[in-house]
Parts: sequence; structure tokens; C-alpha cells
Amino acid sequence: MQYSMGIDAGGTYTDSIIIRDSDGKVVDSSKALTTYPDLLEGIRTSIDGLDEKYLRDIKLVSVSTTLATNTILEKTGYPVGLVLVGDYLIPEKGPMEYYTVVEGGHDHHGAELVSLDLEAVEAFVRRVGEKVSAFAVSSYFSVRNPAHELEVKKRIQELTGLPVVCGHELSLDLGAYERGVTAFLNAQLIPIADRFIKSIKGEIERRGIEGRLLMLKCDGSVVGINEALEKPIESIFSGPAASLVGASHLSGLKTCAVIDVGGTSTDVSLIEDGLPELCSEGAVVGGWQTKVRAIRMETSAMGGDSHVWVKNAKLNIGPRRVIPLCVAAVKFPGFLEALKTGRTPSNLRLEENIQPTKFFIRSGAEAAEIGKLEKEILDRIGDTPTSLSDIFWKFDVMPSPRLLDSLIRKRLVQAIGFTPTDALHVLGEYTAWDAEASRVGAKLLERYMDMNSLEICQQVKKDVARNMVLYLMKFIQKDVPASELEKILHSDKFSQFKIKLPVVLIGGPVIAFKEELKQILEAEIIVPEYAKVGNAVGALVGKGIKRVEILIKNTYTKDKKRLVLLFSPRGRETFGNYLEALAYAEKLGEELVMDYMTEAGLDRGQVQVNMNKKEVSLSEAGAVPIETKLVFVGVGMPKK
Repeated sequence: MQYSMGIDAGGTYTDSIIIRDSDGKVVDSSKALTTYPDLLEGIRTSIDGLDEKYLRDIKLVSVSTTLATNTILEKTGYPVGLVLVGDYLIPEKGPMEYYTVVEGGHDHHGAELVSLDLEAVEAFVRRVGEKVSAFAVSSYFSVRNPAHELEVKKRIQELTGLPVVCGHELSLDLGAYERGVTAFLNAQLIPIADRFIKSIKGEIERRGIEGRLLMLKCDGSVVGINEALEKPIESIFSGPAASLVGASHLSGLKTCAVIDVGGTSTDVSLIEDGLPELCSEGAVVGGWQTKVRAIRMETSAMGGDSHVWVKNAKLNIGPRRVIPLCVAAVKFPGFLEALKTGRTPSNLRLEENIQPTKFFIRSGAEAAEIGKLEKEILDRIGDTPTSLSDIFWKFDVMPSPRLLDSLIRKRLVQAIGFTPTDALHVLGEYTAWDAEASRVGAKLLERYMDMNSLEICQQVKKDVARNMVLYLMKFIQKDVPASELEKILHSDKFSQFKIKLPVVLIGGPVIAFKEELKQILEAEIIVPEYAKVGNAVGALVGKGIKRVEILIKNTYTKDKKRLVLLFSPRGRETFGNYLEALAYAEKLGEELVMDYMTEAGLDRGQVQVNMNKKEVSLSEAGAVPIETKLVFVGVGMPKK
């Protein structure tokens, strides 16, 4: 008997499941807390929870993760230098701290418009080289000719030895700035992906498991682990993609809406006739438009571990993720007593980082480049939970919230606070951790509210359920402004939304929200067996999908000679006539798909490749088209 193992490392939990290859049935599952900054302990604990008798017969391991998504949402990625080559209009608020715009770029035929200013690139690298962990580069029309991107990449590597990501390596879609953002975010994630994948590989090898290793991408397909390491941006929504595919598999529904409640976020998506709906313009994450093909989804920074905090007698949830009080009381001996005896701040001082339930603890990560003030604060935060009041009374210094945020972004400090998970513990609807710590936290918050602790927790639960429905309706009614949907939800006269699609809930204690959802949503609401590990199931049941685009353009030289240009992932090539280019393109497209499938460890014999051809002509039928776009889509299954 052969088995496959799925592993999903989320922001809060690391889940593992084993599926029997013969019939696709889940035979065992396990959950463990995700560990920071080293994921290995959480991965190891999760696998330890599985029955050892299955492990020796594992032939395939597939993984998914929300770590990349959460890194971008929480703005905790590694610092990156971005080089934009060409004439760019930069938005006032971009995700980049270190960037430069230099002369260069090509036209839509791939001909050089302006010579590359390599001296400006070198000056920028010397200025920021010691402040960043990687570089990204995007050049104008690099999808037609990547020469300038490659030249910049080569020079930066010579000067620094750091990783460099090019925009054309991630997307062949037009939009140089968006490709730049995509490359920038990808570069931020490389160290995180490297650590994650090495942890997975090392643990599999240590246990003597000889199965091949795959990773789920954000479009619901699987990819070889080497490509996953080079392009971690393609895993930004692999967790939600896994929940979507897993929800369909567990519920037996080929068409359904899925609400995935994780620790950091709530994600809504749709699968129709067994295929995830993809966003046409590329994924938007953390407010930034990328060129990554991903499932279309609505995501909010509100999950089970989102920080619940009070200001001006009003409850706020998120957007930052914290360690729940109930979990901290189990992980850190003495924390419950510190929570009970801690000083409560003045009502006038309350803000996100100044709360009676807010504590900080060092993550254990090594401090690299940090400022003097950051170091002073870090030195005052120990290996046991410390409140801001403790720091103030002990050192007569109140740390700047901005500096604290910086330490959290650099993963040097973790925050502890009251969460929706704590609210469920107080209400007795989820009891996996220390409910007393949650009750103490709720009592502390009631001092600042016109509600008692139970009412606070009921309100938190109601707000989370409303948020789930709001984002579901935003997904379904994408042309209706979110503000209008919110008005309806909060109206005294509002009854229920009604949708015809079944809605499948995936994630931790989602069963606790089922009845609350029924009060505001008329639909078939399903919580399948193994919903708690739905992402790990999805990591295994995804197919191998590869999409390759090739463009053929007929043009003329200055002396009016016909020139046929072909643009593919391999670059720009020229041909003497159209038919020669077309024959070459048809062969190349299938070859690129098959090479990808082989690298990903998929069965070539089970791969189906379909080609779609679109032509643009200016004259009657029979004339050579001025442009031909070939799209190759290969679908295969992992070898068992």
C-alpha cells in the first residue's frame, strides 16, 4: 500500500495529513503550532502526531503555506533594493523603501530605446548594498527583450553576491511597474522560502522518507520544489489555494464557495466544475498589484489570532497577528500570573501597542542590522513575556510604537494579546488551550468598555462572522462597493444575504461560527470532516498545471524587409518567414510544458497539452497575420 503526505505550514498551525493513494481517503491527520522563527520544530511536531506505520510507505510529499502571504500582509519581509530601468511613474506610496529609476529599456519590438545607465545602477548598489538582503530589477518591455534586466542582474551579483530577481523571470505580461513590484516581493521572500523548504526537506530525509517533494502554487497547481525556491512569490496564496482545492475534495463538491479562516487572515474563493477561478489581472496582496497568476479571492487581515484591542471604548480586530493569551499561558510558565498582576494603562494612552493584554517576547532570531534605539528596546524585552508597563516602570522609558513595529517586522519580537481565539475560549466554544488566561484578558478589556467580558466576546465572535460574510459578498458581488455591503450588514433592518452556492468552511474552530453565520447568511453551510486540516489535504490533491505563452509578430525593418519576431520564455528570436516561426513556436510550447512537468516530478505520460491560437489580421483571410498568440496549457498528475 502506498500513501502520500500533505503538509501545510500556516501562520498559526502546521497541519499534516496522510492520504491513501488507492482511493484518496484521508487515513490520519495532525496539528501543531507553527514555530517562529525556525519552522522546523512545528513541522516536526506535526509529523510526530501521525501514525508511524504509514510513514515508511510515503511516496509523495506536497506542501503549502500561508507564510509568504502573511509576510506581505504584515510587512515583515526582508529588505530589498529595486532597480527600475526605463521611464516610470512611481505611485506616492509603494511597497519599496530602497529603489532607483535609471535610464534604459526597449520598445514593443524588443529594440533598445535608450542605452542602459549601468553607472547609476552601480551607485545605487554601493549606497544600499549593506542595507538589503536581495535585489529586484524590472526593465521597460523586458518581456520583449530582457537584455537590460540580465545586464543589471549580472553586475549586481558581481558587486554584492546577493540574490537578484528579474521581472521577466516571473511574468511575461505587460506592465513593467507591476512586474517590478512582483520581483520586489519575490526577492523579499527568498530567505523565508529557503528556510521553509530546507526545514521540510531536512525533516523528510531525517525520517528516511523517500517520497518526492512538491509544493502547491497560488493557482491551485503543484510545482517542483526547485522552482518553488526560485519563485516563492507564486506561493503567496498557496495556503488559500490549498483550502479551496481541499474543501472541494473533502466536501465532494465540484462547485462551491470556500471561506478559509486562518490565524492571520480570512480568505474567500470559488471553485467551479473542479477548477479554481483565477484573477485575470494578477494577484493583489497587501494592496499591491502583482503579475502572479493566482486564484481570485478576497482576503481580510482578520483571523483567529488577530489582535483584539480597545480604543475610545471601541473594539478593534487586527490587522496584526499576535500569540493568543490562552496559547501564551501554556507556552510560557508564569505568564498567567503576569497577566493577572500587570499594571493597566490609562484610558487616554490606549492604542494598538498599549493595551492591558499586550505583551512582547523575543523571538530568538539573531539581530542583524538594527539601530541604536531598536537595540535598547530589544535588550529590555526578554525571553519571558514583557508588557510596555513593565518596561516603563523598570527602565523609565516608554518605547516608541514605531520602533516596536520595526522589531516585529524584523521578526526579532513577537507580540501576545487578546484574540478571537481567546473569545471562543471564554464562550466555551473552543477549549484547546488555557481558558483562564482568556477570561482574565476579557475582564481586563471590560474596564475600558460599556460591556461585560461575555458581551465583549460575543461581540468579537459576531464581528468575525460579519467579516466572513462581508468578504464572501464582496467576492460574489465584485461590482458592488464594499462600503454599500457594509451599510447593509450593519443596518438595523437587515435580515439576511441569500446565495445559491453551497459555502464550505475550512480552518481551525470554524464550526463555532456556523450558527452565527446562519443568522446573516441564507445558504447551505458545510463544515466537512477534517475541515481543521483542509489546507494539508489541498496540498496533495492539486494537479500539475503549466501555462506557456508565445507571441509571433510580423514587422518590417527600416529598409522595408519583412521581419518575424518570436517572444517566448526563452527570449526574443527572429525568423525569415511566418510559417517557420509558427512551426517552431508549436514545437517549443509543448517542449517547455513537458520540461516543466518533468522538473516538477510529474508523469509525462499523463500530461495533456492543449494549444489555443489567436490571430490578429488587417486584411482578408489567407493573409499572414500581423500577430499570433499561442497559449499552451499542460495538465498532469503527480507520479504515485
